[in-house]
Amino acid sequence: MSASKPAQAEALEHSHTADAIRARLAQDARASYLRDWIYGGIDGTITTFAVVAGVVGAAMPGSVVLVLGLANLIADGFAMGAGNYSATKAELDDYHRLLAVERKHIALAPGGEREEIRQIFANKGFSGDVLERIVAVITADEDRWANTMAVEEYGLSPAVKSPVKAALSTSAAFVLCGLVPLVGYLVAYSFAWCVGATGLVFFAIGALKSRWSLSGWARSGIETLAIGMSAAGLSYGIGYVLKALVHVAL
Repeated sequence: MSASKPAQAEALEHSHTADAIRARLAQDARASYLRDWIYGGIDGTITTFAVVAGVVGAAMPGSVVLVLGLANLIADGFAMGAGNYSATKAELDDYHRLLAVERKHIALAPGGEREEIRQIFANKGFSGDVLERIVAVITADEDRWANTMAVEEYGLSPAVKSPVKAALSTSAAFVLCGLVPLVGYLVAYSFAWCVGATGLVFFAIGALKSRWSLSGWARSGIETLAIGMSAAGLSYGIGYVLKALVHVAL
């Protein structure tokens, strides 16, 4: 038993000494941009591969792949970033709006807001003198009071994301990952190369994101690969069907 404790301690993600805990809790909650990178990377790979697959399925010239692929990377990459900026900015604005609402309620109806704090922590199992001390400590500072209400009443995250960083993360991932299927095809004007390169990107994204999940890297990679290739296969099929319909119409 004693021999296994050091090994278990080494496996912990961070130290649990009093000083280490104090230093860690003193830091502000850090926003994660993992979702933005993964979302942009998968979407960039899928949409660019879809362009290539659709053009190949329709038996159009390779030059069309280059034109449409680059146009897709630039326009959609910018649009994805702009959309994520607006969405993140809206969340940030809503967070500040709700904080302002809570500050107003604290100023105009402090008794009611204090009762909300009391009931919130009573529902967590606190009672008696302990509950009253918690209420007193939280409501003694207006910023702490308002932030606690924002998290506990509205379910908002204390980690505030930057709209600019979120937008840049999405756009950068979109362009970097989206280039792979395009370059893979243009290397030898081979759709097989494109499929292989795209599959590797999907698998790599899935394997990488397993670092932040409980799934194994192989399972996560295969799952992302299946999702991405399904979307690309749909695009190829649509291009093939449209080509046949056009030929029939002509």
